[in-house]
Amino acid sequence: MDGAGHPSRRALLAGGLASAAVALAGCTTTRAATPATSTSPQARPTTPAGAFTRLMDGNKRWVSGELQHPDRDPNRRQLVAQEQEPFGSILSCIDSRVPPELLFDTGLGDLYVMRTGGEAVEPVVTGSVEYGPMTSGTPLIVVLGHQRCGAVKATYESIRDGKPLPGNLQAIVKALQPAYDQAVREGGADPVETMARAQVTLTAADLRANQDLAPLVAKGALAVVGAYYSLDTGQVEVLAGAP
Repeated sequence: MDGAGHPSRRALLAGGLASAAVALAGCTTTRAATPATSTSPQARPTTPAGAFTRLMDGNKRWVSGELQHPDRDPNRRQLVAQEQEPFGSILSCIDSRVPPELLFDTGLGDLYVMRTGGEAVEPVVTGSVEYGPMTSGTPLIVVLGHQRCGAVKATYESIRDGKPLPGNLQAIVKALQPAYDQAVREGGADPVETMARAQVTLTAADLRANQDLAPLVAKGALAVVGAYYSLDTGQVEVLAGAP
């Protein structure tokens, strides 16, 4: 201390450096204990049942919030940079609230994803769905519809009221006509939801019977699953075709 009883500048500086060292040590310890946001890569499922289980386990984590965020780091990016081998193909709606990679808790290189309004299918989309199973042995296709689908609702109202949608939106109406017809036959309290589910089951059945995919389904190398996503709960409900 100086003559007036105050600590010297040298003592203050030494004390400040000591406090900073302690603080840095604490920060370092905290960071080291924080778990990584991505897990080690799991072996790629090679069977329909294995791929289906992987997806549904991921959806359970999505619902519970206990996410693993697999395959989402620079190591994974480098691993799949030259070649990909996804274990599943997902045909889903364009809806911003239904991102397949998130709701199945998957990552980079795990899924082929095709997204169209109301899961509308035409030759280019069908070819895209066929790509994985026919070129790299992808063992699972999931047609994923969802609750409160805007494309289905617009199509239902367009056909019911006899008012075509503008531009190329009318192509979606044409593609979803069979689902509308089935919904009318089935009836029910909510015809739009009935139609959305019908679109899933009809599309999955058509893919299952596809001349190029049917042989793979017949020998057990491929499963085509129809599923339905709840916006309210985050849960995926299987409608048909589970392996």
